[in-house]
Amino acid sequence: MKSVIRISDLKMRYKSDGDYVLKGVNLDIDAGQIIGYIGPNGAGKSTTVKIMLGMIDTYEGLVEIFGENIKDNPVEYKRRIGYVPEVATIYDSLSGYEYLKFIGELYKMDSSILDDKSEQLFELFGIKEAFYNRISSYSKGMKQKLLIISSLIHNPDILFFDEPISGLDANSVMVFKEIIKKLAEQGKTVFYSSHIMEVVEKISDRIIVLNDGVIVADGNFEELKTASKEGSLQDIFNQLTGFNKHEAIASEFVDVIVR
Repeated sequence: MKSVIRISDLKMRYKSDGDYVLKGVNLDIDAGQIIGYIGPNGAGKSTTVKIMLGMIDTYEGLVEIFGENIKDNPVEYKRRIGYVPEVATIYDSLSGYEYLKFIGELYKMDSSILDDKSEQLFELFGIKEAFYNRISSYSKGMKQKLLIISSLIHNPDILFFDEPISGLDANSVMVFKEIIKKLAEQGKTVFYSSHIMEVVEKISDRIIVLNDGVIVADGNFEELKTASKEGSLQDIFNQLTGFNKHEAIASEFVDVIVR
């Protein structure tokens, strides 16, 4: 199977004389995979994703998406990807309908198909009553649902999700996890980044752990569990990243509070 994403010796530093944030990342990702991409803050996760999205082009190494170097054709491949960032800026003065109309036009979607999809997806996500309301009136969870819909409405082949369930209620989280599974069954590739280890453990069929700019683990949960001899992804993560002070810090934190 041909890789939909291939990264070779990817390095990145933000200053010409600065330290490397990415220190030689190599990845081959096939269609239909759900990738859990995790690491501590500063490990280089967001930098990797921004490079693949074309938001950063000053990297070293090779990044191929759909078999092409993204520097050779930096626009066309973006029509086939969707993205939910951890922190997004939405045009609050627009209604949900107007925002999706704007997104759909960017992807050159047929107007009637866009309108039909938009209304149906709002209804399925339980926010149909807000379809024509200003986004400024939306709750955090409603805005997150809008972002998810806008990332999917053009039927992309690769999805990049960064903390996508932030603000969602428990029922919507269950729906979203099922959406991801069914998208993967359709051959879509999902690149999922989150600090919520329980979710990453459950939804991912491949987990990649990045630490200090390098990949320190790559495999399914059972493979990582066997290699590390740990019971949960959180324990595996702590072992791989060298963080084992959470209990001591929590104890000191509570001691200060109750003092």
